[in-house]
Amino acid sequence: MCGIAGLICENHESRIKAMTDIMAYRGPDDEGFYSDSVISLGQRRLSINDLAGGHQPISNEKGTIQLLANGEIYNSPELRIQLLARGHAFKTSTDVEVVLHLYEEMGEECFKELRGMFAIAIWDAPGKRLVLARDHMGQKPVFYASSGDAFAFGSEPKVVLASGILGRQVDLEALWHYMSLRYLPDDHSLFLGVKKLPAASYAILEGGKLTVRRYWKLDTFHNKVSGTEKELTDSLERLLLDTISQHLLSDVPVGTFLSGGIDSSLITAMTARITGRKFHTFSIGVNDQINELPWAEKIARQYGLDWKTETVEADLIGTIPEMIFHMDEPADPFGVGVYLVSQVAAKYDKVVLSGDGGDENFAGYDRFAGQKLARIYGLLPAFLRRRVLSPAIGLIPESFGYKSIAGKLRWLNDVGGHAATPGDAYARSMSVLRFTQEQKDELFTESAVRQIADTDSVRQILKYFDDGTADEYLDKMLYTDLMTRIPDQLLAISDRMSMAHSIEIRPPLIDYKVTEFAASLPCSIKLRGTGRGLKYILRNVAKRYMGADLVDRPKQGFGFPIAKWLRTDLAQFQRNLFRQSRFVELGLFRQEAINRLVDEHIGGKADHNFRIWILINLEIWHRMCIEGKTVGEMKDFIASLR
Repeated sequence: MCGIAGLICENHESRIKAMTDIMAYRGPDDEGFYSDSVISLGQRRLSINDLAGGHQPISNEKGTIQLLANGEIYNSPELRIQLLARGHAFKTSTDVEVVLHLYEEMGEECFKELRGMFAIAIWDAPGKRLVLARDHMGQKPVFYASSGDAFAFGSEPKVVLASGILGRQVDLEALWHYMSLRYLPDDHSLFLGVKKLPAASYAILEGGKLTVRRYWKLDTFHNKVSGTEKELTDSLERLLLDTISQHLLSDVPVGTFLSGGIDSSLITAMTARITGRKFHTFSIGVNDQINELPWAEKIARQYGLDWKTETVEADLIGTIPEMIFHMDEPADPFGVGVYLVSQVAAKYDKVVLSGDGGDENFAGYDRFAGQKLARIYGLLPAFLRRRVLSPAIGLIPESFGYKSIAGKLRWLNDVGGHAATPGDAYARSMSVLRFTQEQKDELFTESAVRQIADTDSVRQILKYFDDGTADEYLDKMLYTDLMTRIPDQLLAISDRMSMAHSIEIRPPLIDYKVTEFAASLPCSIKLRGTGRGLKYILRNVAKRYMGADLVDRPKQGFGFPIAKWLRTDLAQFQRNLFRQSRFVELGLFRQEAINRLVDEHIGGKADHNFRIWILINLEIWHRMCIEGKTVGEMKDFIASLR
């Protein structure tokens, strides 16, 4: 795990160090640079493979091609053997050097041969050709920007901004979509001019022209595998064992995260079965927060692991500045858990396996099953829904708790009652807890909306849902998630929140070979209703490694009582913050719309916790990422409002 950076502009040699310094936490063990008359390259290294000799940049035998890499190439041992047989000479024992020699043979087609997580930069000096690439699922990030003849890239937006080739402005179109989707779609960042290289893509800068192409597409939804339930379960188990074995490639110890849920428990148990040794496994408990520590302890004891657990105080508001600094975008509540458990793991290990991706590949969320109910609800006569059911649901008092009955019924009424097509229903479900089109129309000023070229956030969902890659409704939802939420939210959070503590997270369940196999499975073996029917086949595998009591219990997840805190401990804080809203001052948001959300939430009329959380984070984000306030300054500012 590392951080990479590059710069083409006047005085590039004098600027590259500032770009690598700002992400020193991504690679505290080493730094390396290369410069010629055109470009400067820089890297921060977290030493995991070839600890002594894996310094970057790495050059080819002739010194004409330079490689920067962030991540791990899990099939590098096999590739190295093949490349040595074809006459290539290796300078290091590190895994990523295989990319350099594959590029010599295949050019940009080489990325199709890699199995791993990676962000790669290749400078082909003779042709003055820069190539950037991201892994299949988007586990490792690459951002870039151009201004005139200048071009900069880096592992995080702040790295690109540190180049000085462009100023800091809010990208209103990205902001508009973020308010609905909870992620920044496609090539968007929140900074105007800073672009994100999409997953499974490479970019070539040559002759002043930038070309972006996709090198891999998930195309196995149409090629369904056949077999009995046991045969398919056996196949998935073999694939997971092989994938986890590859993910253990490391010259330093590898631990696991263990939340106590099915996915992390399965990865931990399989790792124990594969290695046959004791290793660290990490769990956290948070005061006033839902957790599954008793179940985590059960797995740790069953496999005789070195269980490291801590119970920490959940000061979400106080933690936001650190999270925003590392995310370069608003902090997500999900990220708090990753941030805190990475902080614990950093005391012991550099590398951990996680259970990320199990719900997304194998249909583990209630909303996948809930869509069927929403479609049935939508078939009811409109007059019945609007005049009877909707008013009745509105009378149910909101408990402001996790998965409340009122919340579920309002979700059903909103999603099922406003969607004309299955795609519309799914797209609506992605925004109903955040800002729908109607709510954004109330929040954004008319002058702000006029500055946004594309205001159709639903299209960001439907362009994948309806592109023909999948036929069945469940597969369409899973595919859309894999193209959107996985690279742009889940994996982005996992990368940034772990790297904040110099930890490399490896999630075997989102390996692209696992994703291809999951897509090929019949929908009936992935989802069989709610509860025990969620991610049915993965539960079957899990039962071979742990008790049915753990596998079959209701899904809890990792959450905080934010809705209640915003009505009590944080009520005055948010009022004080929004009285000096930067987005109102800039003419982007309407003060009365923000006040209405706060009043309704604190007054118990509606649960707006997701929307208010976004607004709070945006206020802090703007002060830090646009105005340049430090983490310390923002902590003091937050304290003054409480």
